[in-house]
Amino acid sequence: MNALDVVGPQLIILIAAGLILLTEGIFGRYRRILPYIALAGLVASAAWTTSWVIRDDYQTIFDGTFSLDQYAVFFYYVFAGVTALVVLASVDWVDRVGRRQAEYYALVLTATAGLMFLAGARDLITIFIALELSSIPQYILAGWQKDRRSSEAGLKYLLLGAISSAVLLYGMALIYGFTGTTILPEIGRVIAAEGEENRALLIVAVTMLIAGFGFKMAVVPFQMWVPDVYQGAPTPVTAFLSVGSKAAAFAVVIRVFFEGLGADFISSDWANIFAVLAAVTMTVGNVMAIVQSDIKRMLGYSSVAQAGTFLIGLAAVSATGDGFTLGASAVLLFVAAYAFTNLGAFVAVIAISQRIGSDQIADYSGMWKRAPLLAAALAFCLISLTGIPPTAGFWAKLYIFNAGIHADLAWLVIIAVLNTVVSGYYYLGVVRQMFLGDTQERPFRVSPTIGVSLAVTTAGVLVFGILPAPLIDAAQEAVQIFAGQ
Repeated sequence: MNALDVVGPQLIILIAAGLILLTEGIFGRYRRILPYIALAGLVASAAWTTSWVIRDDYQTIFDGTFSLDQYAVFFYYVFAGVTALVVLASVDWVDRVGRRQAEYYALVLTATAGLMFLAGARDLITIFIALELSSIPQYILAGWQKDRRSSEAGLKYLLLGAISSAVLLYGMALIYGFTGTTILPEIGRVIAAEGEENRALLIVAVTMLIAGFGFKMAVVPFQMWVPDVYQGAPTPVTAFLSVGSKAAAFAVVIRVFFEGLGADFISSDWANIFAVLAAVTMTVGNVMAIVQSDIKRMLGYSSVAQAGTFLIGLAAVSATGDGFTLGASAVLLFVAAYAFTNLGAFVAVIAISQRIGSDQIADYSGMWKRAPLLAAALAFCLISLTGIPPTAGFWAKLYIFNAGIHADLAWLVIIAVLNTVVSGYYYLGVVRQMFLGDTQERPFRVSPTIGVSLAVTTAGVLVFGILPAPLIDAAQEAVQIFAGQ
């Protein structure tokens, strides 16, 4: 029973997914309540998580393969919040599509449960199973619309995802073959004691792990799927992929590399790899985003560039002293700020695209005349993605740049600052189009559910831009489990 209590947040989400399918199957005429069943499940999951926080009874179960700790709890809240906002933003689109509504919400919830399992997994086998539990529903969702672009997106995502999973599994097999265990802390102990003489083998394994996880993180050169999948998938699905999937990827990478591969002789190697990938990813993502005319493709390449910024925090673990916790807390802060900011941008795009029937940036011309609050919210989120105060994105970038400086990665921080300037060109280009462009089209209003989702995300960007301390404290507390690594 204690084990069921520990995984209760995930189980209640899976139960909600089952209830949604049963409700449509038995009471089909009440399908309008389906999103609210999903929301109720997510709220109940967050409440269950909160009960653990209040009890302060964190523990590891299943023979050390799964842990409910402050780190996992941080991501539980992120995933539950992101999914709730995506569900709210999806209501109008799902009603308009008018088919397979229960399956859509059930798949989103199933993917969320997988993401939560990923955050707490401390075993390579558990990580792989959780990764597939979260990935397979996302492959289906990417091809949900069944038109040419959506089918291409789903197929490309599936094929590249399968290849990345195979590469990841090879890396895990090498780690297991050398250490004789799949549990991360035990892997760390074996590598620290005996690994230096087999450094070449470990570097090969680390390279395969980075390649496998790099697909999920959308870092160069594993980002090929991003623009086509972001453009072809339904916009609510794209919003979920851009935030939830990316946050989970960085969550599991931090745990694998900090707990399992944190030995000094090998951590310097993978930190250098992450530093080089960060520089290349930021540059390629921003340069490609400049030339995009479709806003979903632009935000896709933007997410690639943002992944490069995430990698600065991972590279910062090469620092001495508190480098591990400083780099990890920087990534967590960036995850939370990015969740509010990027999700807010995509919710605004959902609202606009539904009304104008286009994702072309040129068609956003004069949007402030048609929907002033919507245009202002999108502009504010784009300003946050740029890293301009007073937004959560500003503090996230400042904190992660600080981690890079402490890790003696000044060269990487300089590249990141230059890329921030470049990103301002295309982010603010959309803002210019909305506020300085002209239009003769009629004004419109957004639906209440999209309005609530957009209000929450925009408020998060503003509140944590003015008062970032609570978010910073939460990120720092979450990574204290790595203090002794």
